[in-house]
Amino acid sequence: MKKKHKELANRFSQMATDYDDKQHNDEYNACASLVIDHADPRPDDVVLDLGTGTGLIALALAENAEHVVGRDISEGMLEKARAKADDGSIDNVEFGDGEFRDPQYDGEVDIVVSNFAMHHLPDEEKREAIEVIASLSPRRFVLGDAMFFGSPNPEEPLFGHGVDATTVGMLVDELTDAGFVVTAVERVHDQVGVLVAERLEIPQK
Repeated sequence: MKKKHKELANRFSQMATDYDDKQHNDEYNACASLVIDHADPRPDDVVLDLGTGTGLIALALAENAEHVVGRDISEGMLEKARAKADDGSIDNVEFGDGEFRDPQYDGEVDIVVSNFAMHHLPDEEKREAIEVIASLSPRRFVLGDAMFFGSPNPEEPLFGHGVDATTVGMLVDELTDAGFVVTAVERVHDQVGVLVAERLEIPQK
């Protein structure tokens, strides 16, 4: 793991204990709801949640999916996610170490989701991450995150350090180049949105 990623993992591990008790802002909550709604897994679907954190999205999707795999670089956050799954007696979800460019999962994937995690990657690593996601051949990818719908205004930042947001146009171009068709763009805020991408050719199960 790169030094930057290791520092990020450690920072989130330190935050894990009371992470869920902190009040997320309206934009974060709106994104999470939209990602869950757009993922819309079928009963026989396998879902991969990248940057799963404490498992908010993964655990919500487990109710309708066959199996959900959560991946994160922070062991502290993963421990919190596992504890929540145990407390809720949710046995069709697994949490483990993995990142966007190396999810450490080689099973079948029908849907990939991510909420407020990809913004930690610089643009070149975002491109690489989208290529890796495409190589998993999911029929759908749902991304909720910081993204600029217009020109960035440094005097009006929505988030603090650790956020490397890009434009919606750049993300759409990268998804298209990777073989996806963007079927929905949800604008939550000038700097926050949700993108839904479908495969041009949906692989047969």
